Amino acid sequence: MSRLGNLGARLYRGEVGYDFIGKRKIWYGVSILITITAILGLAVSGLNMGIEFKGGAVFTTDTKAKISVSQAHEVAVEASGHEAIVQELGNGGLRIQITEVDTAKADQIKAALSDELGIPEAKINADLVGPSWGEQIANKAWAGLGIFMVLVVIYLAIAFEWRMAIAALVALIHDITITVGVYALVGFEVTPGTVIGLLTILGYSLYDTVVVFDSLKEGTKGITKQTRWTYSEIANRSINGTLVRSINTTVVALLPVAGLLFIGGGVLGAGMLNDISLSLFVGLAAGAYSSIFIATPLVADLKDREPQIKALKKRILAKRAAAAAKGESVEDERDDRAYEDDEDDEETEPAGAVVGQRRQPGGHGRTPRNRR
Repeated sequence: MSRLGNLGARLYRGEVGYDFIGKRKIWYGVSILITITAILGLAVSGLNMGIEFKGGAVFTTDTKAKISVSQAHEVAVEASGHEAIVQELGNGGLRIQITEVDTAKADQIKAALSDELGIPEAKINADLVGPSWGEQIANKAWAGLGIFMVLVVIYLAIAFEWRMAIAALVALIHDITITVGVYALVGFEVTPGTVIGLLTILGYSLYDTVVVFDSLKEGTKGITKQTRWTYSEIANRSINGTLVRSINTTVVALLPVAGLLFIGGGVLGAGMLNDISLSLFVGLAAGAYSSIFIATPLVADLKDREPQIKALKKRILAKRAAAAAKGESVEDERDDRAYEDDEDDEETEPAGAVVGQRRQPGGHGRTPRNRR
């Protein structure tokens, strides 16, 4: 077994682990700092909305121009009075995008480009996009996002509980804010592809979060019937038990997206890939982070406010303090829940199966009891 696989197995069995819940305030602080930076970037720089949202004109040529991309950019800016995006196409032609241009202005720009590029006007294709169309796209995007959030909260509240629904919603808002803030900071253009990327990462982030929640739900069944583990401790085991799985799925998902962003957009110059690849890259990373460091710790915080969970924690800490005073180990004692698990196992074990084993908290498999 590989080192990573061996570590994953040990994490799953609860033999090793990182105290995510105990150090949650550190990660809350990191998230708050990143979120504030993203909001400041959005407030100061704003989003570079694409032509689909602002309206404008796109000029494309089928033949190679006589001037360079930088020279074509200067001509487009001078002729239009607006910032232009110029990209070289695979056939040697150019794609010139200029926002906030009406029909009359587009004809003037087309004539100027024809003179400077050395290409007949008939060979330059001009496509106009009205701002009203972009406004409709933006409104539908917001409506779709709102519906998605409502359905997520309803589903999680039914499948799990309202605390998990609230925690997942906070994690999703966290991922959106960071992704949008990065777009504002780097100045990448926001297009319909960006919106698609945002909706995609929300689904991925939710999936990763639900995996941890499912493990947590299984591990906390009948939690008040035992006096060995607190809710936060079981939540921490649930995160550790799914940690390697989350890392593996995130890395596998990020590799092709990184290829689109850094190789396709950066090295090969396919700038049109950047609008969707950046949102996917940042969103996937933020989604994996939030499911581990935000969503589950937040659920533990909310559950610890319940009277029953508070009372359970108080009993457990008192029991541990009493055992420590006597020099005994609480880990050697079998609690009521362990007895119940063993009784259930004896009833359901097939013939010839090994009995006398109990389930670890968090639903993480079965391991033999250690006697000292």
